[in-house]
Amino acid sequence: VLLYRMFDMKKIFLVSLILIFFNFNFFSEVLQNSTNQTNHKIELLKLFEKAYPQVQFKKSFDKNVNDWKIEISVNEKKQTLYWADGKFLPLEELANKDLYSSLLYYYPSEVPNPKDFTEEDILRIKEFTNPKNRSEGKGSPQFLYNLIYEVETRISTEAKIKSHSFLGKKTNAHQFIHDKLNLVQSDIYEIAKTDSEVQTFLDRLDSADSYAWRVISDSGNRSFHSMGLAMDVLPKGWGQKNLYWAWRRDIDPQNWMLLDLDRRWMPPGKVIGIFERHGFIWGGKWIIWDNMHFEYRPEVILFNELQSKLLGDFTDN
Repeated sequence: VLLYRMFDMKKIFLVSLILIFFNFNFFSEVLQNSTNQTNHKIELLKLFEKAYPQVQFKKSFDKNVNDWKIEISVNEKKQTLYWADGKFLPLEELANKDLYSSLLYYYPSEVPNPKDFTEEDILRIKEFTNPKNRSEGKGSPQFLYNLIYEVETRISTEAKIKSHSFLGKKTNAHQFIHDKLNLVQSDIYEIAKTDSEVQTFLDRLDSADSYAWRVISDSGNRSFHSMGLAMDVLPKGWGQKNLYWAWRRDIDPQNWMLLDLDRRWMPPGKVIGIFERHGFIWGGKWIIWDNMHFEYRPEVILFNELQSKLLGDFTDN
């Protein structure tokens, strides 16, 4: 009986380790039911505090709804939102929490290679990109961004859109990211002095476009372009390669996701790295790739840096 109990405990221990290992990349779910849940949410909230130092986040726990209430102040504007698993929702939307996606999500360090896709992966991608599924899928909550950037309406948004020069191209972008774009530009110009690939990228750049009032294709979600917080960099002669998943889907509806990486146009890796260091994510790392697209999402960068650190600490131990 003792040996059986020892063996049974060993099984439980091993199964526990396996479950932890295979779910670690989704550590927010692993911690959800643990005693560290409160600390976990606070750590994730700190990512937003670091991403937006000009914003004040004052938190308190609301027992009535069993969630963190966050009083947010930007200049003289204030609003109360709830954590809601990283969705930042007003009280009246908590009942609809499952209709929204989190503002924090997995952003890979490398471009997903279609050569590694399994049949199951391909099926999931096809289901996800089905126009009906995309139009009926979860919405991206705008409440926090509306407050931070004052972009709730087209009128309020366009009051913040200002002309700007980026990499020698005229564009219109939200005034908040002008300084960020200047930092990106400065670093790109500096590295182009000694890197011929980056200099060629600059020489062949045709346009840099930011603001356009629109929603995301096949989706009711508002594009970051419609807030002036995204930038599309298009090269001259881009038609020789593929830039955008939906344009490729129109040509090859069944196998667009299997297009080899070398048949997609991509900015130089060093350019992508510079954008990321200054808080921009690159659409080329999405499964539904948009290789000309960068958008300002510093909280996503910080979230994945934290995830990588936790994974590194776990494997080191």
